[in-house]
Amino acid sequence: MSEALHFRIASYNTHKCRGIHGTISPERVIRVIEELDADILCLQEIVDAAGGTGKYDQARRIAEALPELNMAFGETRPLHGGRYGNMLITRFPIRETRSHDITKSTREQRGVLQCAIEVGRSLYVNVFNVHLGTGYLERRRQLEVLIGPEILAQPMLKGPRIVIGDFNEWTRGITTRLLQQNFQSDRPIRNRRSARTFPGVLPILSLDHCYFEPPLKMEGTKIWRSRRAMIASDHLPLIADFSLPARQNC
Repeated sequence: MSEALHFRIASYNTHKCRGIHGTISPERVIRVIEELDADILCLQEIVDAAGGTGKYDQARRIAEALPELNMAFGETRPLHGGRYGNMLITRFPIRETRSHDITKSTREQRGVLQCAIEVGRSLYVNVFNVHLGTGYLERRRQLEVLIGPEILAQPMLKGPRIVIGDFNEWTRGITTRLLQQNFQSDRPIRNRRSARTFPGVLPILSLDHCYFEPPLKMEGTKIWRSRRAMIASDHLPLIADFSLPARQNC
């Protein structure tokens, strides 16, 4: 039986660290992150404004609280004297980072953070941290860019792909259908209630998802429902546990 590497990835829309009571607390989000015990964590809606007030200095405070982890940040727009976007933190080395602008409307700017992560010796996983728009037509145009040659269909990618984040699609729409044509996903969760991530305190919508491809094997998924997670943001974190053969055919 061949050896396999095991790792945990999680996705968490932090809502700019604004909890359900309206207070902004990076420290509360950090405590949730520690609970997840993820090897790779994809965050959406993070503010990185070191020159602003403390509550918007979120990316740095998260990085300093977890100094053993590596960090990448993908800016989608300026905010509070700094930048706002997606963030990835991981126990593994990050070998390459790219940020993609997928804004396709006059609505809020959106982006994808791409990271090539070395999860084992010469063993790579390409993680795409996604935050799509809330409008149907907006998402449709963003999806055309996402699945195209500039992002997911890049010809020179080394290793399998994971597409994870906040897709803002609460029904089985075009985003779900097209991604499931090319990837496996966490959707087969039998109890659909367990896949609901929004709003955090009483989730009724399934907005956060994880798509992947072989040779990755999903060992299990769950929504993190700790008491702290239910109040720290308007989304609950999504966790996916994977295995990957330690030896792969190149």
